[in-house]
Amino acid sequence: MHFHVITLFPKAFDSYLGESILKRAIEDKKIKVTFYNPRDFVENKWKRVDRPPYGGGPGLVIEALPVIKAIEKALKRTKKAKIIWLSPNKKQFTNEYAHKAAKLKHLVIVCGRYEGIDARVKKVFKMEEVSVGPYVLTGGELPAMVIMDTVSRQVPGVLGNIDSLEERRVASSDAYTRPEVFKYKNKSYKVPKILLSGHRAKIEEWKKKGR
Repeated sequence: MHFHVITLFPKAFDSYLGESILKRAIEDKKIKVTFYNPRDFVENKWKRVDRPPYGGGPGLVIEALPVIKAIEKALKRTKKAKIIWLSPNKKQFTNEYAHKAAKLKHLVIVCGRYEGIDARVKKVFKMEEVSVGPYVLTGGELPAMVIMDTVSRQVPGVLGNIDSLEERRVASSDAYTRPEVFKYKNKSYKVPKILLSGHRAKIEEWKKKGR
């Protein structure tokens, strides 16, 4: 899986991609991430890509052409890629969506900022508007990380054991480990007895109830 991320702030991804499962997936070449900064496609010496919106209103809008050129460069690496345009109020991103996306080899994710990106970009390329939730964030970088994480988990070999996918097994939202009992402020906290019973059928039933 090759993620192509269009963003003004590629360094925002450094910490998350540099830790744990995604870091290992990149090192093992299970996934690849390439960034394309629209600032690299403008000729003014200030690398400015934002302008006031037509029709008035607060904030600034990212120009269309730098974003178009960034997407164009990403598409030069592949003729077959799904392009995702992040939006706070469009199609909801789900595990099912991630599962289907993981079957692709290339995913282009367009991250907005400020008051958004000039909407004419959507007329140039065929893309799908996707939301990670009914709320507004400062930029598309966090939603892009959510999508990359969720899709990567579906890529064979990323988790090591595919049964680690919670959605593929019976799993309670609550989990417990050793010690069996611990005390905190003179109160004992115990693992539910059913998990210590060894009765697999009853444990699976308990997990179903806790989902």
